[in-house]
Amino acid sequence: MNTTTRRAATGGLLAIAILAAGCGRDTDEAPEQARGITTGKITGEVTVWAMGEEGNALGAFVKDFESVNPGVKVNVTAIGWDVAHDKITAAIAGGATPDVSMIGSTWSGELSKTGALDPTPGDLVDKSAFFPGAWQTVDVGGTAYGVPWYVETRVLYYRTDQAKKAGVEPPETWAEMIDFARALKDKGGAKSGFNQSYTLGAAWQEVLPLIWQAGGEIVKDGKYTFDTPQALTALKQYQSLFTEKLAPTNTPEGAFPQTFIKGEVGGFFSGPWMIGVLSNDGGPGFKDQFDVAPYPKGPVSGTSFIGGSAMAVFKKAKNRDAAWKFIQWLSEPEVQAKWYTTVKALPAVQAAWNQPELTADKQLAVFGEQLKDAKTPPPFPTWEQVAKVLEAELEKLALGRQTPEETAKALQSQAETIGTGL
Repeated sequence: MNTTTRRAATGGLLAIAILAAGCGRDTDEAPEQARGITTGKITGEVTVWAMGEEGNALGAFVKDFESVNPGVKVNVTAIGWDVAHDKITAAIAGGATPDVSMIGSTWSGELSKTGALDPTPGDLVDKSAFFPGAWQTVDVGGTAYGVPWYVETRVLYYRTDQAKKAGVEPPETWAEMIDFARALKDKGGAKSGFNQSYTLGAAWQEVLPLIWQAGGEIVKDGKYTFDTPQALTALKQYQSLFTEKLAPTNTPEGAFPQTFIKGEVGGFFSGPWMIGVLSNDGGPGFKDQFDVAPYPKGPVSGTSFIGGSAMAVFKKAKNRDAAWKFIQWLSEPEVQAKWYTTVKALPAVQAAWNQPELTADKQLAVFGEQLKDAKTPPPFPTWEQVAKVLEAELEKLALGRQTPEETAKALQSQAETIGTGL
C-alpha cells in the first residue's frame, strides 16, 4: 500500500462549489430521517465505485457476498484517487450515480450537502461497533451518510538499531520526543533525528493531533478555532523539531522513505501502509530494523488522527436494499478481518481486531490501541479548502518565515473567511 493512495483517501483534493443550491439541504432543516431496508431476499445488480488498491481488489472479494446472496451481482468499477472526487461530483450533477461509492474520510460533509447521499438506515448497523473517530467521518449534523469501511491512524515509526545505539526508548511525552530525536541524531547515526512533514499535503495530519493532544479542538460552537492557547501550544511543538535542527526542510521530493531506510532520518509519523512499504523497499531483514510506538502524549492526551474511507449509498440507487445489505456485509467483523488480509486495510469495526488475522501482529496492536481515541477533522463542506490553507501556513512556519503566533492568526483569519459551508 503506497503513501499516495492512503493520503488521497484522507483528503488533499480541492473542494468544489456545491453543485446547485436547489439540490442541497437547507441548513435550518432538522436532520434527515433515514429509511429502513426490507428484510426479504435481495436480487439484481449493485454498481459500486471504489478507489486505489481497494478498488482493484474489491471485484474479486465480492464473490463471497454473491455466494451467500444468490441472484445478486456486484459490479465494481475501480477508479483512481486522483479523479475520484471530480467523477463523483460530476455523477451527482448529471444524475448518473452508482448505487454505492467509496468516499474519502473528509468528503461526507461536502457530498451530503448536495442532497445526493442516502442517510444510513438506523436499523442497519450499530454505530457503537465502530471506532468513535471512524463514525465521526460519516456523521454530519447528527445524520450518518454511509458506513466507515476501513481506517488508518498515525503512530511513531523509528529505527530500532539507532535507538539501541543511542540508548533510548520510544518517547512517551512531547518533552521526551525532542530528546529522542536529538539522541538519534547525535548518538544513533542519523543525519536528522526525525522526518516531519511540512509540505506535500501531510503536515496538517501531523498538526491536528498536536492540537488535540494539547487539549484543543479544531471547531467549537460551529466555528473553526485555530488561534486558541492550545492551538498555539501545538504549533510551537510542531515548530520545535525544525528550530532544533532535528527535522530536515531540504528533503528532495520522492526521497522519503528511502532516507529512513538508509538511516539518514531515525523516525517519522505515518500510517499502517508504511509497514509494507518499508518491508518491501528495505529488502530482506529491514523489517527487523524498525518498529512502531504510540504517539507521544501532549499536555492532555496522546490522541492521533484517523482517516480511511467509508461506503455510501446514493439516493438515486437503482438497487437500494441490495446496496445497503452489501455495505452491512462489509461491516461484519469476519469480513473486515479477511479484507485486512487482502489489502492490509485496517478494520473500522472494533470487534474485527479480535480476529486471529490481526491479533498475531504486535505492530498492528499499536495501531489498534491508537485508534481508540483517534479523531477526525470536522465533516464540513469547506474542510478541503481549510486543509490547503493549513498546508501553506505550516510550510511558512517550518521554514522559519513566520512565528507560531503569526501562523495561528493567519490560520484563523483565513478559516473564518472560508467558513464551515453549513
